[in-house]
Amino acid sequence: MSFQIEINQRLVTVHLEKRRNIKHVYLRVLNPNLIQIKTNIYYTLLEAKDLIEKKIDWIENSIIRLEEKSINEDEFLYLGVRKKIEEFKIKNIDNFYKKEIVKYLPDLVDEYSKKMNLFPTSIRYRKNKRTWGSCNYKNGLNFNILLMKFPIELMEYVIIHELAHIQHKNHSKNFWDLVEIHCPDYKKREKIFKSFL
Repeated sequence: MSFQIEINQRLVTVHLEKRRNIKHVYLRVLNPNLIQIKTNIYYTLLEAKDLIEKKIDWIENSIIRLEEKSINEDEFLYLGVRKKIEEFKIKNIDNFYKKEIVKYLPDLVDEYSKKMNLFPTSIRYRKNKRTWGSCNYKNGLNFNILLMKFPIELMEYVIIHELAHIQHKNHSKNFWDLVEIHCPDYKKREKIFKSFL
């Protein structure tokens, strides 16, 4: 039995497979267009749809991870969209991202600095395997050049997060309250980033 759901403006098929010898429910994202639910014969279609709704953030993150892994050697991600390397005549993708990020990020930092009334002392860029951004004790901000892979709204979240650290040097309730004022869906955006680390 199969049904379709819409995830990120894309129709995804959910295949519900029932077996007598299965005691639990198993949910897997097989590819960006196909989700599998394996379960017992008494599991209903309504229960399957409820499960999808409850696990939607995890499903979205899994789809993003699969798409990232399935990028061909001649492709790269640019602001959330697949692009051909030859189209941009790229020799070194890291150098490309480093040049491109300065076209977007400083203006966004300036925009959110004014909205939040929090101003960094400096902005630096580097490739980092573990973090998307950081704020040092002097209120200098560092950003990962690999942010260029993702849609602008994810870059905005990292900027808001790091600007909030100018006021709160920890992840206290006050910190998250400040982030939420400027990024109400921050939890969803944060989960997407965590899925890549």
